[in-house]
Amino acid sequence: MKIQNDARYAKSDEWVRVEGGVAVVGVSDYAQGKLGDVVFVGDVVVGSTLKAGDILTSVESVKAASDIYTPVSGKVLEANHEVTAKPELINSDAFGAGWLAKIELSNPDELNGLMSATDYAEYRKE
Repeated sequence: MKIQNDARYAKSDEWVRVEGGVAVVGVSDYAQGKLGDVVFVGDVVVGSTLKAGDILTSVESVKAASDIYTPVSGKVLEANHEVTAKPELINSDAFGAGWLAKIELSNPDELNGLMSATDYAEYRKE
């Protein structure tokens, strides 16, 4: 299981990396491994305002369909259309090309409620 030290993690297995006040959100390597081969990623609605815990999108794999939740509140600035065209990017590059959305943080303090890389590694230790 790969974990990025510069990201924060939700118990629902999404990651957040802040770049210049904007939160980049994706699915953790742990989650993509449990899902198996991802074959579909739903659209992320650019311009929508979400609260932490709201559904951001959904993904389908050969094993299951899962909702993906936003771990932070804010306005969706950008969706990764490359990942909707090539869902397998979540499996091959969960922390890079497989990101899902960029969100303008409305409450940066929410990041404090997410797990550090060390805490997430302990949480997902098997």
